[in-house]
Amino acid sequence: DDARAAGVDVRSDQYAYTAGASTLSIRFPSWALEGGGEQVRQRLSDAATWARIKKEMIALYEERGFSDLSWAAVASYRPDPSLDGLSMKEVAQKLEGSAWADAQLEAARKLMIGGGASMVYHFMSQADIERIMKHAQVAVASDSGVLEPGAGVPHPRGNGNNARVLGEYVRERKVITLEDAVRKMTSLPAAHFGFRDRGVIRVGAAADLVVFDPARVRDRATYAAPHGPPDGIVHVLVNGVGVVRDGQPTG
Repeated sequence: DDARAAGVDVRSDQYAYTAGASTLSIRFPSWALEGGGEQVRQRLSDAATWARIKKEMIALYEERGFSDLSWAAVASYRPDPSLDGLSMKEVAQKLEGSAWADAQLEAARKLMIGGGASMVYHFMSQADIERIMKHAQVAVASDSGVLEPGAGVPHPRGNGNNARVLGEYVRERKVITLEDAVRKMTSLPAAHFGFRDRGVIRVGAAADLVVFDPARVRDRATYAAPHGPPDGIVHVLVNGVGVVRDGQPTG
């Protein structure tokens, strides 16, 4: 708000979950990641350097109010997919034979030596989601890459976010109105980025249309089963071409 009052054209976007997603590397101090792969592995394999890294990692998560890494879960670890979906506590038990905080750090070190992992981080609050969602300049976005169906255990936002906002936060919690939710998904971001023929329904605009049932729309993607498609999305057209018809992708 302060920046906009000062003339800066800035807005925000949000996904409606209390967990974030990123890489395992963000839990490590930045200096430890310099130079990439081989240099990272060398630092993590040196006892004295690892002791320093571990001390800083503990300080980083304690700053957030945590005592270990149990709030982090593996979304995708290519060298060993059996770890996908496990919390770092469970990963530590499997790899180290212990679930204690130090074992979780040792497990994190092994995953980084193996090339790193995609992670889901459970560290946000429901109150913040609702407070931020109400702001007029906050758009709705999933912040997800394109997901391959059935691959890994990614964050459910990639398949569920928009339907979750419409079902959970509009219909059930009544945090925002249906009209405001649609604006946050369409005309607000389109206008911000200057896409003049997108995000609105009018003559001459691109025929990007989503037909959904407001009484039935809901997300079905969960942290445990994140590949579930939403309910209540009836038809989707992109540039006038039907890509979903009667709830089914057209190919």
